[in-house]
Amino acid sequence: MGRTGPVVLALPFRGTWIVRNSPARRVPSHGTHLFATTYAIDFVAVRGRRTATTRDWRTLLSTEPADRFLAFGQPILAPAAGRVVAVHDGEPDHRARRSQPTLLAYALTQAARVRGGAGAIAGNHVILECAGGAHVVLAHLRAGSVQVVPGDTVVVGQELAGCGNSGNSTQPHLHMQVMDGPDPFTARGLPVEFRDYRIRSRTGNPVAVARGVPGEAGVVEAGVVEAV
Repeated sequence: MGRTGPVVLALPFRGTWIVRNSPARRVPSHGTHLFATTYAIDFVAVRGRRTATTRDWRTLLSTEPADRFLAFGQPILAPAAGRVVAVHDGEPDHRARRSQPTLLAYALTQAARVRGGAGAIAGNHVILECAGGAHVVLAHLRAGSVQVVPGDTVVVGQELAGCGNSGNSTQPHLHMQVMDGPDPFTARGLPVEFRDYRIRSRTGNPVAVARGVPGEAGVVEAGVVEAV
């Protein structure tokens, strides 16, 4: 019997993050169904709405160190209980790009990364198998930060790795998607919802959401999620 509704997960981080490429805005969220990214969503850590602590000439003209961005190294947590079915680590964290010249140059090499396989696209990543056969991908993790191996069982809120800038990423962020199988080259993307989070309103006050998908550019805070 096929799945009849979205996969419901906890947000996989602590603190305040802004939503990019939300499936609440469009489907496919990343502009393609390839690699099971139909309902993928990106999260970038912010303070207010700033993603980095520093702006200087590099911000406008050059690349920047990944560690000046708030997301870099932030703990990435298991969004559901499950079993680790795949881990990839060892990809380098790239320098970050916010300037138009560097983003344009990066776009011109996109096809080469796609040909480079999962490591070049997702970078360092973990895939969890959860209830009902759903497989959750947590990607662009920090090099050397993965704390689990295939076969491990995890609980909600357990730290899996640190957020990084590996793979097809222009600044440190978390890419997350849910699939109906473990292989993104053959699986289909599944819709996802998140439970028990807060979203910042226009006045800055957090609004509690019991279950939903945060919209594009929404600033979200996870509820208290602890490993048990």
